[in-house]
Amino acid sequence: MNILTEKFNTPYHTAPFNDIKNEDYLPAFKELIQQSEKEIDALVTSAEEPTFANVIEVLAYSGEQLDVVSNIFFNLNSAETSDELQELAQEVSPILTEYSSKISQNEALFSKIKKVYDEKEKYDLNEEQEMLLEETYKGFVRNGALLNDEDKEKLKKISMDLSLKSLQFGQNVLASTNAYYKHITQKEELAGIPEAIIEQYAEEAKERNLEGWVVTLQYPSYIPFMTYAENRDLRKELALANGKKSFDGGEFDNQHMIKEILELKQQKAELLGYTTYADFVLEERMAKSPGKVLDFLNEMLTKAKPYADKEIAELKALAKADGIEDMQSYDHSFYAEKLRKEKYDLNDEELKPYFPLDQVQDAVFGLAGQLFGLSFKERNDIQKYHEDVKVYEVQENGEYKSLLYVDYFPRKGKRAGAWMTSYKNQYIKDGENSRPHISIVCNFSKPTKDTPSLLTFQEVTTLFHEFGHALHGMLANTQYPTLSGTSVKWDFVELPSQFLENFCYEPEFLKTFAKHYTTGEVLPDEKIQKIEQSKNFMEGYQTMRQLGFGILDMNYHTKVSELEHETVKEFEDKYTKATQLYPSNTKTAMSPSFSHIFQGGYSAGYYSYKWAEVLDADAFQYFKENGIFNPEIATKYKILLSSGGTKDPMELYKSFRGSEPKVESLLKRAFG
Repeated sequence: MNILTEKFNTPYHTAPFNDIKNEDYLPAFKELIQQSEKEIDALVTSAEEPTFANVIEVLAYSGEQLDVVSNIFFNLNSAETSDELQELAQEVSPILTEYSSKISQNEALFSKIKKVYDEKEKYDLNEEQEMLLEETYKGFVRNGALLNDEDKEKLKKISMDLSLKSLQFGQNVLASTNAYYKHITQKEELAGIPEAIIEQYAEEAKERNLEGWVVTLQYPSYIPFMTYAENRDLRKELALANGKKSFDGGEFDNQHMIKEILELKQQKAELLGYTTYADFVLEERMAKSPGKVLDFLNEMLTKAKPYADKEIAELKALAKADGIEDMQSYDHSFYAEKLRKEKYDLNDEELKPYFPLDQVQDAVFGLAGQLFGLSFKERNDIQKYHEDVKVYEVQENGEYKSLLYVDYFPRKGKRAGAWMTSYKNQYIKDGENSRPHISIVCNFSKPTKDTPSLLTFQEVTTLFHEFGHALHGMLANTQYPTLSGTSVKWDFVELPSQFLENFCYEPEFLKTFAKHYTTGEVLPDEKIQKIEQSKNFMEGYQTMRQLGFGILDMNYHTKVSELEHETVKEFEDKYTKATQLYPSNTKTAMSPSFSHIFQGGYSAGYYSYKWAEVLDADAFQYFKENGIFNPEIATKYKILLSSGGTKDPMELYKSFRGSEPKVESLLKRAFG
């Protein structure tokens, strides 16, 4: 018997990671797809009159075990992959895409859905049921249900090609990241770098059986080097290596992959009757159209540019004092850290001892308790996919609410960055509220033999960010799995994560957990004040950077034809020029490693980070005006989180806030 094909005999039916073998996946996928197809066939061939209950609801709950196994497989492919798993992914992805296309292009099934949709007035549907019906119908139409047979076949092939190429793009980025390391044998070349980071580099060298120190392109290794290393030549070398990820003409080069992915997306959009892929995507977002997105991004650009120019001028003055007349992008982090120290007498290494990972985690758990009544208890009887992972049972008023997996440290089989995901969605069926299994994955510095994992302040905000997403999943309380948790419009999904980051800058809250890991001393008031004051440090620069990504993304997905006679680098330079604050380097490009839009789900959606900042600034302003732990407002916010995608996001937001979000809230927070 294949362990993956039956409901798991584990606590809360959790994934039995220790018992799963790689060879289980492919047969399990094939068997579960067959099971799901039988469910759909039974629905389609039923002689009963189509109704909301026997068509729309049955479809919403179908394929449950297949979803669970897919989540396990693809989450592991991101967090704990191997050559074997990556090869399997190349085999599994087209099978799943074909299955998905088969359902979405099933004419008999769609005719039943359409009948229910056309006659919806005769059903007494509540708000959530109306949303499920609307989303189901639109989902089929957007997957080609109204196309003729020939075009359906074309769409199916495009979808399969896209899934494989997106997967390959990500694998190339990971391989390119892992392929480079800098071996340093002279300690003087590490001048300026704090001892704790040097110790980390020594550990990395030891793992590779090398003497000395090793710096990699993984963020916990790369970012501190760029921030503290006095050796400008080495900073340049590392920055060049980072900027050449999948852009060096080698076997992991992604330039051709970008053009192929974008061309396929454009073909898909045109087949479905849209002018561009961005038009197709934005129909289902709060922003609605590429024009509205670009207007929003350009408005922010106009407001932020003077602040960014002023910030860079300050950095250039510092660099000039060091004899550097031609400041480059690889000097930015180094001089920004210098200026931050000069202005606020703060540096990351000085703050890190006050932010041991366990304390920060306790703080965010405590905040969830104070605002939403949640408590967290570690479970050692639940299987994990790696020894670094911890599992917590989340309770509300003593009752089981969710499971939370946390996976904090970098390793070779884990992609860079930080993300929240789920192994199992929440839903209510047959009167039972089936609770979710949520996961947070990060890449923080590992503990050493002498020190615990100590976080930079930026990493503190990263943990709060991902935990905000996790709350969206853990608090989910909807009827249907497809509307649960983070299943919301994509430009709404970052609100809970970015909202929670705000607490990191509140003195009242910081004092409860920012304590030195050896002495227990609370972070001094003047440091807390400086953290608060430094909240908007380099805000202009960061805003320009995000706007550059957003504008580039929107142009990639509206002007793909230009790539027929331009290189990826030329296209990138052209559309990021207005946001660039340093000279472009001909040997580097960020697009070939821009996984958010070419592998992840942010295609024509990267703007949503900035869009959601407007929402989160406005939402937190509401708390600030009434007390950051205000129980009434926290209760209203909890309703927003638990509602998932059951309502239009703007309506949800207005129910919480009483009005639409104001862009002025963000501008006030960012630039005063």
